[in-house]
Amino acid sequence: MTSTKTPTFLQRRTFLAGTALVTVLPVAAARATPEAMAAAIREVVGTATVREGRVTLDVPPLIENGNTVPLTVSVESPMSEADHVKAIHVFNEKNPQPHVFDARLGPRNGKAVIATRIKLGDSQKIVAIAETSKGEFFSASADVIVTLAACLEEMT
Repeated sequence: MTSTKTPTFLQRRTFLAGTALVTVLPVAAARATPEAMAAAIREVVGTATVREGRVTLDVPPLIENGNTVPLTVSVESPMSEADHVKAIHVFNEKNPQPHVFDARLGPRNGKAVIATRIKLGDSQKIVAIAETSKGEFFSASADVIVTLAACLEEMT
């Protein structure tokens, strides 16, 4: 009678290989893609057309440290009750979450300007979209080169 039992060293190798695969997959999956960014933008704008213009995205083109990236978004708008910026949405294409943040505004803001710092896990494109009270969407984008990427585990 022949034994069909798998030797212990092969069971151990299979287990270790499977564990290594499970450990590596979340890190690889943690990076968004340009397609994920496009899908996140579609969730915000729906079927509306996003036109370029009226939005200025000010971010340095070369960043030494991806942990603190200064970002300013300004939008040309009268900021009146009838015509104002309702929201500014910021997206990126390679961080774990492609939808970075939303800033809600109203006519009492006076100016449609926001300034903050974000983390970037790698060199990538940043997109800012302004949503107006009239249901229009305007955008601007910038490519940013990051020499020292932010830690992706901290960004989730």
